[in-house]
Amino acid sequence: MKSIDAKLPIRRARGLITQRALPRLITMAAVVLLLLLLMPLSASATGQVCGKGGGNYTANSTYSSNLSLLAATLPLNASSSPTLFATATAGQSPDAVHALALCRGDTAPDNATACSGCISDSFRYAQELCPNARAAAVYFEYNDSDSRPGCLLGFSPDAAFLSLTPSGIAAADESTLFQYWYFQSMRGDAAAVAADVRELLNGTAHDAAAAKRFFATAVMDSASSDVPTLYSLAQCTPDLSTGDCLSCLQRLLAMVNDTTAVRMGGKILALRCTIRFEAFMFYNGLAMRRINPSSSGVIPAPPVRDPPGKRNRVRPWVIAISVAAPVALVALCFILYYRRLRRRYKKGKMRLNGKRARKLQGGDELLWEMEAEFSVFDFHQILEATRYFSEENKLGEGGFGPVYKGQFPDGMEIAVKRLASHSGQGFIEFKNEVQLIAKLQHRNLVRLLGCCSQGEEKILVYEYLPNKSLDFFIFDEDKKALMDWNKRLAITEGIAEGLLYLHKHSRLCVIHRDLKPSNILLDSEMNPKISDFGLAKIFSSNATDEGNTTRRVVGT
Repeated sequence: MKSIDAKLPIRRARGLITQRALPRLITMAAVVLLLLLLMPLSASATGQVCGKGGGNYTANSTYSSNLSLLAATLPLNASSSPTLFATATAGQSPDAVHALALCRGDTAPDNATACSGCISDSFRYAQELCPNARAAAVYFEYNDSDSRPGCLLGFSPDAAFLSLTPSGIAAADESTLFQYWYFQSMRGDAAAVAADVRELLNGTAHDAAAAKRFFATAVMDSASSDVPTLYSLAQCTPDLSTGDCLSCLQRLLAMVNDTTAVRMGGKILALRCTIRFEAFMFYNGLAMRRINPSSSGVIPAPPVRDPPGKRNRVRPWVIAISVAAPVALVALCFILYYRRLRRRYKKGKMRLNGKRARKLQGGDELLWEMEAEFSVFDFHQILEATRYFSEENKLGEGGFGPVYKGQFPDGMEIAVKRLASHSGQGFIEFKNEVQLIAKLQHRNLVRLLGCCSQGEEKILVYEYLPNKSLDFFIFDEDKKALMDWNKRLAITEGIAEGLLYLHKHSRLCVIHRDLKPSNILLDSEMNPKISDFGLAKIFSSNATDEGNTTRRVVGT
């Protein structure tokens, strides 16, 4: 694709932008982008991949202007295309921006507004969660209550980003790859269920590669009440060849292993192709194909035979009713239980009890060892609670990352600690804090409500304490006057009680190793609560244990 800048006409899907009209268009683009940033999102995005190999741009730079130009033109170009797809390039290297947008194939042909709106939301979402990133990919899905289909958006300074060569397609997909899998697994024979899911996805992929618009949906009914009806979708960008589309989808299918294939649903998303399956109907219209499973993981019962030589045999319809009634009752109970369980999961209220191993997004494996209830929140729920991590909700910044105030729809206030991107040490502290604080319960320890892990996002959710931390009072001349000696004594005693619990009375002997005023939070009644266990260490009761020795300096 030919690069362009302010001295050359910009090539569009329908006509050219002349040099005379360019200044006015850039002004309009800036206004549109500003409106996009100020408008509230009406949907929640599945996920994003930020800045792999692209670096960052500065505000008011040439790259920023080129990106604003694409934000104003690309949604209309894609929504007005018969395939709901468009690519564009604005500017010249090194400030050129190459972009691609595609609306999902089940978007109604007469609903161009939904397509352009989704892509516009995606540009704003990229600004929210990939601020100033020169390269980003956004996969947008509307809430289940919203019938509008989703879309994808990708942009990069690399000219090879829009390459249609096999190596270029593979490289672009690798840099924009995003996976999401439900924690809950389906019941039944795991090997048989995994085989059925692979059969469903493989059939859908071949149908998509053979379809005119490179889009296909399918459904698979199960003979087992343990396995729900499964729905699938596969799609490629329409500028690929049939062979390239199938190759792209097969690369994604190779990532579906024996563990993820038995999950209650999941998706693998890349720039040029996507696959998804769910245990509920998530696309518009009827499935394009019904795929029968070759194995359901259930051993069929032997046929019922009447004893030979007896005249007074039980009639077949009596047997059918006596068998069908309890089976139908069990199936109904399972359906009601599954629907209730899925609703709880979508609301972020799934509880993890006992020892469970969970495969987190991005390939990091974390062992939750909790005996008390622990919430795993959905990332979309955290976004909405914190108003998409707005600056107005920001409480402060620590070594782990920024901390935001949030509020759930039921009015419950929370404090959200968000791991700084690409922080290896921060992820170690994230695991350490989850494994430790979930086992510790004391009135002078901050209460961890749950966590969230999706892609590179690692988030801890705590109870919100309105008086912030102790350092706000002891280092501020005005607030210091509010701290009389009785309050100071009560705070000191509370901290001492919390430390005594950690050292002597908890089931784990924990040394905090980073105790400081900023890590002492105060509730509405000025009761102290020790927080931030990222650097804490468990000590053995055996004084000779080598684990009781630390070999590095920690704390501040």
